[in-house]
Amino acid sequence: MKSKFDKALSVVALSVLGAIGSVHAAPVYEIVNIEDFDLKGNVDGTSRGYALGVNANDEMVGVSKGKKKLSVDDEDDDGVIDVEDGIAPEEAIVYSVYLPIIANNYTFTAEENDAESPWNPNFFSINGTTAPTDVDDEGDLIVNSVDTFFYGMNDSGVKVGAYTAPEKTMDYEGEQPEDEDDFIEYWYYRDFELRGVAVTEDGTEIELNPSYETYVREDDDFVVELGGWSAAAAVNNSNLVAGYASTAITEYSSGRVDDCIDASEDEDEEFPVPVEVCVQADQYPSNGVRNISYQTRAHVWQIESDNTIPEDNIIELPLGLTPDEDSTLNYTAQGLGINNDGVVVGRSHTYRNGKEDDLYQDAAYWQKNTTTGEYEYNWIDPDIFSDTVYSSIAYDINDNGIVVGSFQKYISGYLREKFFYYDINDPAAEIVVPDDFQEGLSDLTSKPKAINNAGQVVGNIEVTYDKDTPRPKAGFLFNMNDNEFININNNLTCESKGYEQDEDGEWTRHQVEVIDGDGSILTYGAEFYVVEANSINEEGTIVGTAFVRKPVYQYDEDGNLILGENGTPLFEIDGNGDPVTSFLTRMVVLKPTSSNQEACTESDLVEDEPYERKGAASFAWLLALPLLWLRRRKLK
Repeated sequence: MKSKFDKALSVVALSVLGAIGSVHAAPVYEIVNIEDFDLKGNVDGTSRGYALGVNANDEMVGVSKGKKKLSVDDEDDDGVIDVEDGIAPEEAIVYSVYLPIIANNYTFTAEENDAESPWNPNFFSINGTTAPTDVDDEGDLIVNSVDTFFYGMNDSGVKVGAYTAPEKTMDYEGEQPEDEDDFIEYWYYRDFELRGVAVTEDGTEIELNPSYETYVREDDDFVVELGGWSAAAAVNNSNLVAGYASTAITEYSSGRVDDCIDASEDEDEEFPVPVEVCVQADQYPSNGVRNISYQTRAHVWQIESDNTIPEDNIIELPLGLTPDEDSTLNYTAQGLGINNDGVVVGRSHTYRNGKEDDLYQDAAYWQKNTTTGEYEYNWIDPDIFSDTVYSSIAYDINDNGIVVGSFQKYISGYLREKFFYYDINDPAAEIVVPDDFQEGLSDLTSKPKAINNAGQVVGNIEVTYDKDTPRPKAGFLFNMNDNEFININNNLTCESKGYEQDEDGEWTRHQVEVIDGDGSILTYGAEFYVVEANSINEEGTIVGTAFVRKPVYQYDEDGNLILGENGTPLFEIDGNGDPVTSFLTRMVVLKPTSSNQEACTESDLVEDEPYERKGAASFAWLLALPLLWLRRRKLK
């Protein structure tokens, strides 16, 4: 294996270095969306935020999710409480045709030149979605049923992603539960589960329809509108969108639809379930599996200058194999990244080396034939090792033709995922697996997400070698010019880690104050930690996800917040009277600092002082516990 690996390094790395140019040392980064020692990183009314794409104009897109439980069932309250200071329970999202559909994913945009606040996450409505804190004329929270997702954007501000159809209802005519509190009024369903979308700079929404949406049973021509599915993952500066869409239904799934049709027409059934409702139940995930699934292929959609996509501009990219006519398997291919030359990268099922007993899902790229103008499938061989690589995937490609992706194989007895890069312009290319935090192949799972034209790659990697517990991850930056691989957290300024400098020039962790439900003031140390880097532009601006430290609220066995005597939530307290803290995910934006700024090191920092509880001495607070407990109210 070693000689083959060395060959890959020498052949590919030389071509890459020649194309990219001079060597640059890893820059020091600062988090630029910190405000009052907190991260502006999620839509109001949600608990988590993720930045997924940034363009050359320092504009970004992201997704916020985890709708907070904000309602209060109490005559003395206005119906909504502020849970911004700590970690609160989220609304339980249950997939059921007996319950209203509640959205849990909200798209947002942010930009450096925001008129009100740089990098503020601004809710972005697609397909009529409402913000999670919007209320109606009666002051009640609006229940939004449409989930939305943004995955990327180009330099012209065209944003791409996907959304679900809005909720529909049908009068319920089945048998009612014995418990009157469980009375069922409607069936709840929707026309499709996922639809790709592109949104232009002027707000025009362009639906990216799949080629397969409708099921027609051959026996009796019974028609069922399934909706199919599609998603847009990336868009280049020519407004060419890459993604994937349904092209057929699987044989098993068609059997499930037939069962729904037959059940709806069964005259012996006292309360037959409508076909639409039965199909909806099968399209919902159950233990991570959907009973209705589709043959899926990579696609490109070319948006014209008038914001339309003519039928000829919708191209299904070839699968990495030709299935047998009688095959019943579900074959999948997805386009996940695209460069400005229109080369698409992703993954596809394929027969390795043409052997039908070697079916795998591997990284691939699709490129136009210069003679025919047709897209052609190209396999990226992941197997530079003597033992088996079980799967691989490509996430992005830059304009120099450098693909970044990952593969899965057993390392030291554990199935791990490892970052690789690959040069499509080198006829003799093999994948290159760079060293991360040690010389040679480590067993740390690493996953790249994006590469810019300067050869900088960002992603996430495990940071501990413990094999018996879940391994924490960190965002990484890899520079192909000098093979430097860094944990981004090691190249942050002290302010970007939650520290502040005193008059003597010493750095100490900033203490955040929060008011507990009993009126006392709690403090805890601010902390930020970058866990994934998802996109990088040509100037080195990185966007991704960071942890921000927050105190934990108390809630009952039903997931309802417990309020204190002042009507605000009570925090979890440890045996010393200090707040129990944990991490929430927030979008993070990092920019390189000036060349003379140094990264924060342990020698710069002063050890944190123990947590202090202000407003009540620990002993007095403990004595008051029984009285406070009697005054706590539960949310229903």
